[in-house]
Amino acid sequence: MSVLKKPIVTEKVSALNEKGKYGFVVDNKANKVEIKKAVEKMYGVTVEDVNTMRYAGKNKSRFTKSKVVQGSTNSFKKAIITVAEGDIIDFYSGI
Repeated sequence: MSVLKKPIVTEKVSALNEKGKYGFVVDNKANKVEIKKAVEKMYGVTVEDVNTMRYAGKNKSRFTKSKVVQGSTNSFKKAIITVAEGDIIDFYSGI
C-alpha cells in the first residue's frame, strides 16, 4: 500500500510552500503517523506537523445527445505537511 499518492500543486498550496507546508493526496486509510513516516522516508526531511482532511465525492451529471449520464467523483484524503525550519521538498527535481 502506497501511503502518498501524489503531491498537490495548486496556487493555494504553492503559497503555503513558502511557509514550509506541502500538500499531498494520501490513502484514505492512512493515519498521521504513517503519513509522517512516508514523507520522511521519501523526501529525507523532518516532519513537524501533519494535518489531514477528507473530501467526499460529488455527484455529477452530463447531458449528451441520447441521454443524461450520471456518475460521481472519487472521495479522497488530503494531508498538509509542515516540515522543519530550513528543510524543503522539491517536486520539480525529476523534470
